[in-house]
Amino acid sequence: MISSAPTRSRKAQIDRTATALFRTRGYAATSMRELATALGLEAGSLYSHIKSKEEILHRVCFGLAADFFLAFDQAISDSSIPVAIQLRQALEAHVRVLTRDGAASAVFLHEWRHLSEPGRAEFLVLRDRYEAGFRTLITQGVTEGQLHTPDAAFATLTLLASLNWLPSWYRPEGKLGPDEIAHRLAEQLLGGLLKS
Repeated sequence: MISSAPTRSRKAQIDRTATALFRTRGYAATSMRELATALGLEAGSLYSHIKSKEEILHRVCFGLAADFFLAFDQAISDSSIPVAIQLRQALEAHVRVLTRDGAASAVFLHEWRHLSEPGRAEFLVLRDRYEAGFRTLITQGVTEGQLHTPDAAFATLTLLASLNWLPSWYRPEGKLGPDEIAHRLAEQLLGGLLKS
C-alpha cells in the first residue's frame, strides 16, 4: 500500500504558503500563479494538489473555527466552576488559538468574506454560534450576580473585538508568551465586568 503521508505533507505546505500570502497580500490579490511560484511549482501541477485557492481559504477558516469551538468547550466543561472563571478560561483559550498560527488567525478574521456560498453562510452561522456561547456565559454571570453589564451582546462583541486585534501585533519571538498574554488580556477585559 502506498502511503498518503507525502500528499498530506505537500497539501500542508501548500496551505501554509497560501495562508502566508493571503495574510500579506490579501486573498483577492493572491493568484494561483503566485502561489505556484512561491512553492517552486508549475501552475499546472498545483492543480493536481488543490482545486482552487478558495479550497485553501475554506480549510483555514473552518479548521480554525473548529479549534475555537473545541477550546471554548474545554474552557467551560466544568459547570461546577463559577461562571466568571469559566469566562476567563474561555477568553484565555481564545487567545491561545489566535496565537498558535498568526497567519491563519489573520486570514480567519479578515479574509472569510471571500468565501463563496454556501460556505460563507455556513461560516457566519458558526461565528454567530460562537459569539452566542460568550453571550450566554455573560448573561448567566449577570443573573448569578458575578458579572455586571447592561448589555450582554455589547459586552461580548467588545471582548471578542479586543482579543481579535491580537494577530496584528503578536510576535512569537516577543517577550510575552501566549499564556502570559492570555492571562493579562483576560485580567484587563474582565475588570469591567466583574462585580466587586
